[in-house]
Amino acid sequence: MNTTPYRIGIVGCAGRMGRMLIQEVLATPGCALAGGTEPTGPAVGTDLGFLVGATGVGLTVTTDAAALFQATDAVIDFTVPAATLYHASLAAKTGKVLIAGTTGLDASAVDSLRKAAASAPIVYAPNFSVGMNILFALTEQVAATLGPDYDIDILEMHHRHKVDAPSGTALGLGEAAARGRKVKLADVWRKSRDGQVGARPRGEIGFATLRGGDVAGDHTVMFAADGERIELTHRATSRVNFAKGAVRAALWARGRGPGLYSMGDVLGL
Repeated sequence: MNTTPYRIGIVGCAGRMGRMLIQEVLATPGCALAGGTEPTGPAVGTDLGFLVGATGVGLTVTTDAAALFQATDAVIDFTVPAATLYHASLAAKTGKVLIAGTTGLDASAVDSLRKAAASAPIVYAPNFSVGMNILFALTEQVAATLGPDYDIDILEMHHRHKVDAPSGTALGLGEAAARGRKVKLADVWRKSRDGQVGARPRGEIGFATLRGGDVAGDHTVMFAADGERIELTHRATSRVNFAKGAVRAALWARGRGPGLYSMGDVLGL
């Protein structure tokens, strides 16, 4: 059994998720906080402990992500797509674990992650909540069981500051439903409806987006047929679930070979 502390670094450490990740790493037995970065801003030079209201930990926020990868065993990234792709290239160069929870990655970006994963273990998921990943699995199973007689719509709501829509998690649920039906999501999705859109096509997977307040993340998958409706819902009341899942994924990836893994792999789903 490896008793050496597992060194985890956080990129984007001064943001809301970054601070929560710092707290989770500090609270997790067997883990050691190894550093944190920000591209710029007032947090640079601040002790990481002070970012979360704790005592100093002797590590300050830097702007040098390359040095962070050299000093860690794993790096957790909940930033923006362009930064995540840069961090994936650093993971490939160093062979270090990357946990990527950034949303809004398009197919080209995911392909870049896959290429980087040929040289490093990368765990990528649109949502690191354990409960949400169970919902992904249930959505795929229910979609496969019910078939196209049931219309599928995915409703999601997030806080007013979220910049991408539909959310990466909502798209992940759509992908799960499409896998269940053995179709490509891009061939059947409807991301919005406005005006005279006509009758709903058979097999369409629809999305609806709400933004407001401080909602951490609500997602509902609706299967509607004549005479009945099934709804599968997950509500996140705190981002702590995402942080817990990300640290769990980092620990799972310890000692793994290169590859692009999912949270489903981490949970054995």
